[in-house]
Amino acid sequence: MAVSIPTMSSIPSLDLAHLFIKNVFSKHGLPSSIVNDRGPLFVSSFWTNLCQKLKISRDLSIAYHPETDGQTERVNQILEQYLWIYFSYHQDDWNTWLPLAEFTYNNSYHSSTKQSPFFTVYGRDPHFDSVHITKDTPVGKVSTKIQSVQQDVKRELEVAINRFK
Repeated sequence: MAVSIPTMSSIPSLDLAHLFIKNVFSKHGLPSSIVNDRGPLFVSSFWTNLCQKLKISRDLSIAYHPETDGQTERVNQILEQYLWIYFSYHQDDWNTWLPLAEFTYNNSYHSSTKQSPFFTVYGRDPHFDSVHITKDTPVGKVSTKIQSVQQDVKRELEVAINRFK
C-alpha cells in the first residue's frame, strides 16, 4: 500500500523516524525491507542504526537513477500528476487532499496483482457507504467535495496508470 506523508523538503533524521513510527509502523507493523534513495537523510548514521536495530533491510537505489525504485517512483508520479491537476492555483493546499489521493490510489485496481492494494493487505474492499446528508449543510458541502475529488482522482489515476503500461 502506498503511504504518503507530507513533509518539508528537508527534515532531520529523528523527525523522519517519528514520521515512520506514526505513519507506517503504527498502522502496518515493521517492514522487512525498505527501498530508498542515497540522500543524506537515508544514509545518515541515525537512520542506518535505526534500521539495523529494527532488523529492517535497506536497499539503496543507485544515485541519480530513481528508476531503480520503480514502484515508488511510479506511485509518486501518479500522485504528483493528480496533485498538479486538481489543487488550487497557488498549490498551497495539496497536503490537505493528499490523503484522498492516497486512499483512491490504494483502492484502485492494479494489473500486477489483479486487485487493489487495500484488498491485497486487508482481504476486503474498504467500507465507505454514503450517509444521506443534504448538500446545503457545511457537512454536506465537504461530503460533496470529497466525493467529487475521489471520482476525479480515480479517473485521473486510471489515465496515469494506463500511460505507464
